[in-house]
Amino acid sequence: MPRPRTPASKKPLLISAGVALAAVVMGLVSWQATAPADEDHGWSAYQPLPSSAQSSPAPGRTAAEPRPDLLALARRDAGDKLALGRADAPVVLIEYSDFRCGYCAKFARDTEPELVRKYVEDGTLRIEWRNFPIFGAESEAAAKAAWAAGRQDRFRQFHAAAYAEGAKEKGFGPDRLLELAREAGVPDLERFRADMDGEAARKALAEDQAEGYRIGVSSTPSFLVNGQPIAGAQPLDAFTRAVENARAAR
Repeated sequence: MPRPRTPASKKPLLISAGVALAAVVMGLVSWQATAPADEDHGWSAYQPLPSSAQSSPAPGRTAAEPRPDLLALARRDAGDKLALGRADAPVVLIEYSDFRCGYCAKFARDTEPELVRKYVEDGTLRIEWRNFPIFGAESEAAAKAAWAAGRQDRFRQFHAAAYAEGAKEKGFGPDRLLELAREAGVPDLERFRADMDGEAARKALAEDQAEGYRIGVSSTPSFLVNGQPIAGAQPLDAFTRAVENARAAR
């Protein structure tokens, strides 16, 4: 006949239950800190990149120095239709963004034009775009549409139209994407449709997404400035300091 459990014999079970509950709570907190969410759901624009993109510096390097693996992500492809600036610019800003992300739109409208005026135009800075859709099917459709517009040298115009004030609220369904292409001045709309739905667009999107996930990007916008992570639509001064520091380190 089994021996009845005493209070002491229940203690390990209680401890195990407590540990399990704590693990669930910590997992939920961790998910909420890094999971993608729109600004309507209260996601902070100042979340850091996950630990995989902010690991401790190797011996001989300080925390202010870029990680070589992140620095190497700059493609510097002169034929990149989604990039802005000289391929040999001393500083490269890589942006991981989603067209349905309100903070990405804020950066596009408020900060990026100043960076272009101050640093891209004088040859200091190159901006490389990475499609990183995290808000569902319409995000992915908009990403492929932007890529298709780029095939006809209209990415920057499409980018501006898609991030214009109030554009996100109209959604990114098929008719709306065609409207944005017209607004961007895409000359051949039939080619635009074919490119948007083609295998090359899917492959380009998958490449960008794989790169972001590999380094730990989980929210948008996220940036690398010569290998230094910056998360969120931070004030212009934050990007100015990053560019100046990167230029001085060359």
